[in-house]
Amino acid sequence: MANVVVVGAQWGDEGKGKIVDWLSERADVIARFQGGHNAGHTLVIDGNVYKLSLLPSGIVRGGKLSVIGNGVVLDPWHLVTEIEKLRGQGVDISPENLMIAENTSLILPLHGELDRAREGAVGVAKIGTTGRGIGPAYEDKVGRRAIRVADLADEATVELRVDRLLAHHDALRRGLGLEPIDRAALIAVLKEIAPSVLPYAQPVWKVLTDARRAGKRILFEGAQGALLDVDFGTYPFVTSSNTLAGQAATGVGLGPTAIDFVLGIVKAYTTRVGEGPFAAELNDEDGQRLGERGHEFGTVTGRKRRCGWFDAVLVRQTCATSGVSGIALTKLDVLDGFKTLKICVAYELDGKRIDFLPTAADQQARCKPIYEELDGWSESTEGARSWADLPAAAIKYVRRVEELIQCPVAMLSTSPERDDTILVTDPFAD
Repeated sequence: MANVVVVGAQWGDEGKGKIVDWLSERADVIARFQGGHNAGHTLVIDGNVYKLSLLPSGIVRGGKLSVIGNGVVLDPWHLVTEIEKLRGQGVDISPENLMIAENTSLILPLHGELDRAREGAVGVAKIGTTGRGIGPAYEDKVGRRAIRVADLADEATVELRVDRLLAHHDALRRGLGLEPIDRAALIAVLKEIAPSVLPYAQPVWKVLTDARRAGKRILFEGAQGALLDVDFGTYPFVTSSNTLAGQAATGVGLGPTAIDFVLGIVKAYTTRVGEGPFAAELNDEDGQRLGERGHEFGTVTGRKRRCGWFDAVLVRQTCATSGVSGIALTKLDVLDGFKTLKICVAYELDGKRIDFLPTAADQQARCKPIYEELDGWSESTEGARSWADLPAAAIKYVRRVEELIQCPVAMLSTSPERDDTILVTDPFAD
């Protein structure tokens, strides 16, 4: 059976939640493989709205196994809160349908405090983080001082991990003017939360290996977007994990041969939350209109998203770095009613035309968009479920996007409702 990776091919917020939900009906296992609870998914199912930021999108579907992989950093208190909220909406969640990798690193309260203190430090350039501790938690993971899910089962191990952690963090906190961490209080809250987390702990690599051998379909769910990748994004205005499709393998403990299809989620225009370069950004009436029609506010933070025309340079690049097999083009209906549409087809950098995003931050900031204009359409595309429902100008726009990004459209989304989707290529086809 085919296994599919879903990744955002822009700066996140591309509409992955709906697409993952649409695909999850055909999958047996849905696995999150990176990120934390800073990435939000909004699902609209039969008129019910579910807002997820940590749990895999498949959790709202009965009969599916949802997995949080080791590539994720887990805030156990947020986990419990999100589970309780969904249960209040009638969603069944138990160790039978939710598993967490035993080797998943934890986000602790001290991580959020450090995150926010750094962002608020005078004289330090803001990255635009959500302040939820994701970055500091990944730092501790790489620094080999993280507390992992499996550690919660043994109090002596927790104490050893805490001592190693505090040797690093107390020094950082002094430099930021923060009080030392209360060791006893930290150990106490970890001991208190452990019984709520440990029932879900499993050797996920083994569970998924067995599932694959049994012919189960696995859907790998990414968070954020490729342009926030810590290596290939607009560094340093990025997240703290690898968001590209290749992370799906190491983020759950399967080899790259487990991946059969990579679906890149692409919005029909471009948005970004937080700081960093954005060549195609619009600070005019068109940008305002895109934001209002697209309801461009963050699921987790509520922050207003920056909006701009479709940037084919960026998407072509992310399709290459993630090995995208086909894209799901979302929010086409937001472009309804524009007389003229623009697509960024290249950049001008210091008087020269280039067809890729340079690595150096100063060069990224100096890139100016080179646009190609296309006719818009006055008809509505909202709710379209076949090519015949689309205006000719909308089809022309989609075809031009395919040409410019050098990748075919596999799916086309025309509203938040899961059934308002035009399927071109089935990612799960054998």
